[in-house]
Amino acid sequence: MLFTLIQKELKSIILSPKFAVTFGICAFLILLSIFTGISEYKTAVAGWETNVRLANDQVKETNNWKHMSYQAMRKPEPLMVFVSGLSNDIGRWSEISAQEGVKLRNSSYSDDPIFAMFRMVDFAFIVQIVLSLLAILFTYDSVSGERESGTLKLIFANGVSRATYLLGKCIGSWLGLVVPVLVPILLGILVVMFSGVPLTSMDWVRLATLVFVALQFFSLFIVLGVFISTLTRRSSVSFLVSLVVWVAFVLIIPRAGMMAAGQMVQVPRVAEIESRRDGYAKGLWSKYYEDMEDNFRRTRRDAEVEPTDGDMWAQMELQDSLREIVEMNINDFEMKLHDDLRRRKATQERLAFTLSRFSPASAFQLAAMTLCATDVGMKSRYQEAMTRYREDLIEYAKMKGREADGPGGGFIKIEIDSEKGIQIGTGRDEPVDVSDMPRFQPPTLNYAQVLVPVMTDIGILGIGTLLIFLGAFFAFLRYDVR
Repeated sequence: MLFTLIQKELKSIILSPKFAVTFGICAFLILLSIFTGISEYKTAVAGWETNVRLANDQVKETNNWKHMSYQAMRKPEPLMVFVSGLSNDIGRWSEISAQEGVKLRNSSYSDDPIFAMFRMVDFAFIVQIVLSLLAILFTYDSVSGERESGTLKLIFANGVSRATYLLGKCIGSWLGLVVPVLVPILLGILVVMFSGVPLTSMDWVRLATLVFVALQFFSLFIVLGVFISTLTRRSSVSFLVSLVVWVAFVLIIPRAGMMAAGQMVQVPRVAEIESRRDGYAKGLWSKYYEDMEDNFRRTRRDAEVEPTDGDMWAQMELQDSLREIVEMNINDFEMKLHDDLRRRKATQERLAFTLSRFSPASAFQLAAMTLCATDVGMKSRYQEAMTRYREDLIEYAKMKGREADGPGGGFIKIEIDSEKGIQIGTGRDEPVDVSDMPRFQPPTLNYAQVLVPVMTDIGILGIGTLLIFLGAFFAFLRYDVR
């Protein structure tokens, strides 16, 4: 009997005009989003490669180790073809130097803000908005509609159990709706395979997991539509209730959770952190330069004879060590500020994600971005990688400065003239050799690092689907089929 009910549901869905419309909409939107994603990814890669070349050419012009700097670039993620996430919101590069902390700058949306107004229609958006709505539209009258038409009473006149009927409804609806969803997804994956997007074996595993989570999310809304239909006696009422629930789950709860977390956990603005850092650095550097000039004037005034080159060398070594202490103090202060900011942000994010996960749409969105490495953690991953690279680059420059010959190799050149006064220069006109400098390596994630946080969202969707089905079953036990 269960097989007969599944066949009946499948036949009614396939023969319905809504099936062809749904297949057409899904195919058009999914394939369009993938073609657009491929184009955006290739454009991002071309820009990344150009900027890396320019950064490498620029660092070759460095003529003083103490002022060496490099622009570290954020590499585009291949799976942004499917889920763009925050890849366009986060800055694409950061200046790496001893004088400045790590800060990602120039996001795609900051350069072209008009695109921020109309976000990309990617695969995650289609699943979250379009497919969930189609699932509701197909199943809102699955029980109440048959009651109004009189077929529900005829079915139960044949001795069908309510559990079998409800299970047949859910399975039949899922099989009938998964075809117009899964076929375009598979076609889109074929397009990606032949488009030249460099997906590794790990990327394919993550993509397969993304499709699984998408179908899981889609299944939840199919069961949700059946559940709402068991709570009403008329399909018109069922449609209104389903629409309200869809709006709450997809549009309201995720945003409400973020807003509530923002009010409950206060996080200082980035501008405030930078202002405090700049103020602290300005005070230390002002005192450093004042002390340096006073020291040189006092040495010049007290000296009975003209200082020798050895005396000047020792003086510059002292000043250089004092400068390193100033830089170290500034870096330590900046690290404390950013550590406090990260702790507050992490607390706010955990609370926001916990509250927003009361919506299955939010759980799917978070899982999709995590699987494609375009989640909110992408910024912190790159900042940590760039901070480590900054430490390596500073240590490399210090080592090269110590090995260099003459004061221009690693120290600031200071000239004292009776007419011009004290002049500070780099001390070298020709570029230094940076052929062996360390190179920035973008952060990588293994599958375990991706799957562990995603398991929470998979569990939420799976348990949510089971609880909704149980709710539909108990509600249907008291349903009047007449």
